Amino acid sequence: MKYFVIAGFVAIIGSLGAALVFMMRGGQQGDDDTGTETPPRNGMARALAFRVGFSILLFLVVLISYWMGWIQPTGLPVRP
Repeated sequence: MKYFVIAGFVAIIGSLGAALVFMMRGGQQGDDDTGTETPPRNGMARALAFRVGFSILLFLVVLISYWMGWIQPTGLPVRP
Protein backbone atom coordinates (compact mmCIF):
# COMPACT_ATOMS: atom_id res chain seq x y z
CA MET A 1 0.00 0.00 0.00
CA LYS A 2 2.89 2.32 0.79
CA TYR A 3 4.27 1.92 -2.73
CA PHE A 4 0.88 2.66 -4.28
CA VAL A 5 0.63 5.94 -2.35
CA ILE A 6 4.17 6.88 -3.36
CA ALA A 7 3.36 6.11 -7.01
CA GLY A 8 0.22 8.27 -6.71
CA PHE A 9 2.23 11.21 -5.37
CA VAL A 10 4.81 10.77 -8.15
CA ALA A 11 2.01 10.82 -10.74
CA ILE A 12 0.54 13.99 -9.19
CA ILE A 13 3.92 15.76 -9.12
CA GLY A 14 4.72 14.57 -12.66
CA SER A 15 1.43 15.90 -13.98
CA LEU A 16 2.05 19.21 -12.24
CA GLY A 17 5.51 19.33 -13.83
CA ALA A 18 4.03 18.62 -17.25
CA ALA A 19 1.58 21.52 -16.77
CA LEU A 20 4.54 23.75 -15.89
CA VAL A 21 6.33 22.75 -19.10
CA PHE A 22 3.22 23.48 -21.19
CA MET A 23 2.80 26.82 -19.43
CA MET A 24 6.43 27.82 -20.00
CA ARG A 25 6.22 26.93 -23.70
CA GLY A 26 3.33 29.36 -23.93
CA GLY A 27 0.92 27.38 -26.10
CA GLN A 28 1.36 29.94 -28.85
CA GLN A 29 -0.25 29.60 -32.21
CA GLY A 30 2.10 28.77 -35.00
CA ASP A 31 2.23 28.16 -38.72
CA ASP A 32 2.39 24.62 -40.03
CA ASP A 33 3.88 23.54 -43.37
CA THR A 34 0.72 24.45 -45.29
CA GLY A 35 0.87 28.09 -44.25
CA THR A 36 -2.23 27.95 -42.06
CA GLU A 37 -2.24 28.69 -38.37
CA THR A 38 -2.68 25.82 -35.96
CA PRO A 39 -4.91 26.31 -32.92
CA PRO A 40 -3.24 26.40 -29.51
CA ARG A 41 -3.02 23.08 -27.71
CA ASN A 42 -4.74 22.48 -24.39
CA GLY A 43 -1.84 20.56 -22.88
CA MET A 44 -1.68 22.55 -19.66
CA ALA A 45 -5.41 22.18 -18.97
CA ARG A 46 -5.24 18.45 -19.70
CA ALA A 47 -2.23 17.99 -17.40
CA LEU A 48 -3.96 19.87 -14.58
CA ALA A 49 -7.13 17.83 -15.12
CA PHE A 50 -5.07 14.63 -14.80
CA ARG A 51 -3.53 16.01 -11.60
CA VAL A 52 -6.96 16.61 -10.10
CA GLY A 53 -8.05 13.14 -11.21
CA PHE A 54 -4.96 11.51 -9.66
CA SER A 55 -5.54 13.42 -6.41
CA ILE A 56 -9.17 12.32 -6.18
CA LEU A 57 -8.24 8.73 -7.03
CA LEU A 58 -5.50 8.67 -4.38
CA PHE A 59 -7.89 10.08 -1.77
CA LEU A 60 -10.53 7.47 -2.58
CA VAL A 61 -8.00 4.63 -2.48
CA VAL A 62 -6.74 5.73 0.94
CA LEU A 63 -10.31 6.12 2.22
CA ILE A 64 -11.40 2.69 0.95
CA SER A 65 -8.20 1.12 2.28
CA TYR A 66 -8.96 2.52 5.73
CA TRP A 67 -12.53 1.22 5.64
CA MET A 68 -11.32 -2.23 4.50
CA GLY A 69 -8.72 -2.35 7.28
CA TRP A 70 -5.72 -2.51 4.93
CA ILE A 71 -4.16 0.54 6.61
CA GLN A 72 -4.32 1.70 10.21
CA PRO A 73 -4.08 5.25 11.51
CA THR A 74 -1.06 6.14 13.61
CA GLY A 75 -0.29 9.07 15.82
CA LEU A 76 -1.62 10.37 19.10
CA PRO A 77 -4.45 8.47 20.79
CA VAL A 78 -7.79 10.23 21.03
CA ARG A 79 -8.72 11.25 24.59
CA PRO A 80 -12.38 11.06 25.63
